[in-house]
Amino acid sequence: MKFWLLALLVISLHSAESFITKEEYARQLFHSPRGIGCHLCHGESGEGKLIAKYEDKKEAKSFSGSAIKDMDFDRFSEALNGRVRGMPRYFLTKSEVKALYYYLQFKNKRPDDDKKQD
Repeated sequence: MKFWLLALLVISLHSAESFITKEEYARQLFHSPRGIGCHLCHGESGEGKLIAKYEDKKEAKSFSGSAIKDMDFDRFSEALNGRVRGMPRYFLTKSEVKALYYYLQFKNKRPDDDKKQD
Protein backbone atom coordinates (compact mmCIF):
# COMPACT_ATOMS: atom_id res chain seq x y z
CA MET A 1 0.00 0.00 0.00
CA LYS A 2 2.76 2.45 0.92
CA PHE A 3 4.54 1.66 -2.33
CA TRP A 4 1.46 2.54 -4.39
CA LEU A 5 0.91 5.80 -2.51
CA LEU A 6 4.53 6.76 -3.05
CA ALA A 7 4.35 5.80 -6.73
CA LEU A 8 1.16 7.84 -7.16
CA LEU A 9 2.80 10.84 -5.48
CA VAL A 10 5.90 10.63 -7.70
CA ILE A 11 3.79 10.31 -10.85
CA SER A 12 1.58 13.24 -9.87
CA LEU A 13 4.58 15.44 -9.12
CA HIS A 14 6.13 14.72 -12.50
CA SER A 15 2.92 15.26 -14.44
CA ALA A 16 1.62 18.30 -12.58
CA GLU A 17 2.19 21.69 -14.17
CA SER A 18 3.25 24.73 -12.21
CA PHE A 19 0.46 26.75 -10.65
CA ILE A 20 1.92 29.90 -12.23
CA THR A 21 3.23 30.39 -15.75
CA LYS A 22 6.67 31.75 -16.55
CA GLU A 23 5.02 34.95 -17.80
CA GLU A 24 2.98 35.40 -14.62
CA TYR A 25 6.03 34.86 -12.40
CA ALA A 26 8.09 37.33 -14.43
CA ARG A 27 5.28 39.92 -14.35
CA GLN A 28 4.98 39.65 -10.55
CA LEU A 29 8.73 39.99 -10.17
CA PHE A 30 8.80 43.08 -12.44
CA HIS A 31 6.06 44.73 -10.39
CA SER A 32 7.55 43.95 -6.97
CA PRO A 33 11.00 42.33 -6.87
CA ARG A 34 11.78 43.50 -3.33
CA GLY A 35 9.06 45.99 -2.50
CA ILE A 36 9.70 48.63 -5.19
CA GLY A 37 8.55 47.55 -8.63
CA CYS A 38 10.72 48.12 -11.70
CA HIS A 39 7.71 49.62 -13.49
CA LEU A 40 7.63 52.59 -11.08
CA CYS A 41 10.89 53.98 -12.49
CA HIS A 42 11.32 52.23 -15.83
CA GLY A 43 7.71 52.20 -17.07
CA GLU A 44 5.29 49.35 -17.72
CA SER A 45 7.25 48.12 -20.74
CA GLY A 46 10.72 49.27 -19.72
CA GLU A 47 10.48 52.41 -21.87
CA GLY A 48 11.86 54.69 -19.12
CA LYS A 49 9.92 57.12 -16.99
CA LEU A 50 10.21 60.57 -15.44
CA ILE A 51 10.36 60.14 -11.68
CA ALA A 52 10.68 63.73 -10.47
CA LYS A 53 11.34 67.30 -11.51
CA TYR A 54 13.14 69.55 -9.07
CA GLU A 55 15.21 72.69 -8.76
CA ASP A 56 18.83 72.71 -7.63
CA LYS A 57 20.65 76.02 -7.19
CA LYS A 58 17.95 77.72 -9.27
CA GLU A 59 18.46 75.25 -12.11
CA ALA A 60 15.58 73.03 -13.26
CA LYS A 61 16.54 69.36 -13.16
CA SER A 62 14.84 66.04 -13.50
CA PHE A 63 15.43 62.48 -12.36
CA SER A 64 14.35 59.64 -14.64
CA GLY A 65 14.48 55.89 -14.76
CA SER A 66 16.30 54.82 -17.91
CA ALA A 67 14.83 52.80 -20.76
CA ILE A 68 15.69 49.14 -20.22
CA LYS A 69 13.56 47.36 -22.81
CA ASP A 70 16.25 47.30 -25.51
CA MET A 71 19.26 46.45 -23.33
CA ASP A 72 21.18 43.30 -24.11
CA PHE A 73 21.17 40.71 -21.34
CA ASP A 74 24.75 41.30 -20.14
CA ARG A 75 24.23 45.05 -19.71
CA PHE A 76 20.84 44.45 -18.06
CA SER A 77 22.37 41.98 -15.60
CA GLU A 78 25.28 44.31 -14.80
CA ALA A 79 22.88 47.20 -14.10
CA LEU A 80 20.84 45.06 -11.70
CA ASN A 81 23.86 43.72 -9.86
CA GLY A 82 26.07 46.81 -9.92
CA ARG A 83 25.84 50.18 -8.29
CA VAL A 84 23.83 52.58 -10.41
CA ARG A 85 23.00 56.08 -9.13
CA GLY A 86 19.42 56.15 -7.87
CA MET A 87 18.87 52.42 -8.43
CA PRO A 88 18.00 50.31 -5.37
CA ARG A 89 20.07 47.18 -4.80
CA TYR A 90 17.80 44.16 -5.03
CA PHE A 91 20.31 41.31 -4.66
CA LEU A 92 18.43 39.22 -7.22
CA THR A 93 19.32 35.65 -8.04
CA LYS A 94 20.46 34.73 -11.55
CA SER A 95 17.10 33.11 -12.24
CA GLU A 96 15.27 36.28 -11.11
CA VAL A 97 17.43 38.44 -13.41
CA LYS A 98 16.68 36.07 -16.29
CA ALA A 99 12.95 36.19 -15.49
CA LEU A 100 12.93 40.01 -15.48
CA TYR A 101 14.81 40.13 -18.78
CA TYR A 102 12.43 37.54 -20.24
CA TYR A 103 9.46 39.61 -19.08
CA LEU A 104 10.67 42.71 -20.93
CA GLN A 105 11.34 40.70 -24.07
CA PHE A 106 7.96 38.95 -23.84
CA LYS A 107 6.04 42.15 -23.06
CA ASN A 108 7.60 44.10 -25.88
CA LYS A 109 6.91 41.37 -28.43
CA ARG A 110 3.24 40.98 -27.46
CA PRO A 111 2.16 44.24 -25.79
CA ASP A 112 -1.57 43.85 -26.47
CA ASP A 113 -1.77 40.51 -24.65
CA ASP A 114 -0.08 41.88 -21.53
CA LYS A 115 -2.22 45.03 -21.40
CA LYS A 116 -5.27 42.81 -20.87
CA GLN A 117 -3.74 41.56 -17.57
CA ASP A 118 -2.91 45.03 -16.16
